[in-house]
Amino acid sequence: MTAEQHTVVTGNPGAAAPPAKMTAKQRKAVLAGALGNAVEYVDWGIYASLAPVFANQFFPKGDPAAAFLSTLAIFAVGFFVRPLGGLVLGAYADRFGRKKALTLTIGLMSAGGLAIAVCPTYEQAGVLSPVVLLVARLVQAFSAGGEWPSSVSYILENAAPGRRAFAGSFQQVSTAGGILLASLFALAVTTLLDDRQLHSFGWRIAFAAAAALGLIVLWLRLRTEETRHFHDAAATTAPHRPVRTLFAEHKLSLLRVVGITVPGTIIYYLWITAMPGYVAVTTGLDLDRALLANSLSVVAFMLLLPLGGLLSDRFGRRPTFLFFLVGFALYAWPAYRLLDGAGFWTLVLVEFVGVVLLVGNSANVAALYAELFPTRVRTTGTGLPYAATVALFGGTAPYFTTWLTGIGHRDKIWIYVVAAAVVGMVTITTMPDSAKMDRLP
Repeated sequence: MTAEQHTVVTGNPGAAAPPAKMTAKQRKAVLAGALGNAVEYVDWGIYASLAPVFANQFFPKGDPAAAFLSTLAIFAVGFFVRPLGGLVLGAYADRFGRKKALTLTIGLMSAGGLAIAVCPTYEQAGVLSPVVLLVARLVQAFSAGGEWPSSVSYILENAAPGRRAFAGSFQQVSTAGGILLASLFALAVTTLLDDRQLHSFGWRIAFAAAAALGLIVLWLRLRTEETRHFHDAAATTAPHRPVRTLFAEHKLSLLRVVGITVPGTIIYYLWITAMPGYVAVTTGLDLDRALLANSLSVVAFMLLLPLGGLLSDRFGRRPTFLFFLVGFALYAWPAYRLLDGAGFWTLVLVEFVGVVLLVGNSANVAALYAELFPTRVRTTGTGLPYAATVALFGGTAPYFTTWLTGIGHRDKIWIYVVAAAVVGMVTITTMPDSAKMDRLP
């Protein structure tokens, strides 16, 4: 029985694989895999932050609200292209290698950002202007759908034994880092430039900077090597069609990815992405103070993630993931009660407790996904269900809670959080604890 068919387990079935110090080569691989994820979130964050600034550049003037909504609609469409990217680019990574897929995804991402930076205005090119914007965003969304699962495979396949969750946690560090970097880019151009400069060219600088960052990551990835797992799988298995193999042999693992992703996506988007806007609208706290509280929490989150990975490698995926799920099931109701009329320091407290709990999710997910699938379908198996679940639940979570607030049921939002946590509990408690594997399947 080959390693591709079965995972070797230590002699002590109750213990995780012994920790091993990561080599310089492994650390370089983790960096190369994680930084592309940061570039993805920089691009998305800049677009969301500066959309009110550049919206009237791409649509007819005279109705700023319509231009802004049209710009946001293009942003939203990207969520539904990501599953296609997960399917196509995931299959590409499983057939031709993680390194080739990662160089392709970061190249597409940078090209899309550069296209937005130099895109002509509506006055210059007419209807061609919003078409270029739409195509650029679709290219970026397509590449993002393949970036996440390809980097999961690359990082985890390069991780030291007994350090898979620790290595995978840095992908989530890069996600939060990308969000922070996008905020800094947006803050820089809005602070250093006057209103005329910002609207005429300042917003383009932010997109150009993100594209340049992507080129640096591309250079780094070109200097890395393909994973040993992929080389071994390519040498011992016949050519195959990853999508067909995935649905024929790994249906249960696909469902488990969905079950793991639902709570993490909903709660992450509510706590990290939508919380400042929610508090500013519902409590009257100034948006800049809500953003500051959120930024402080994100910094704490980034610092705690590697610790969460170490705890997962030491004590197992199930107990650390249940810490997140059970914690939020118990915390959701008092948290939203505290947010009613919350001041700055109350918001900091509510967000900080939430991100501590979220570590149990974000420090685990990369390892959990990678450990569900054999090498020959790992990227496709992670990418397709993950991207589809994020598109369905991530983009709609802030809208759903805003709708509940609008119809007078703000006090029921906690039920949505608890329901998501229950989905995760059912999933994780019916899975073997994959931290006990000596190596990936």
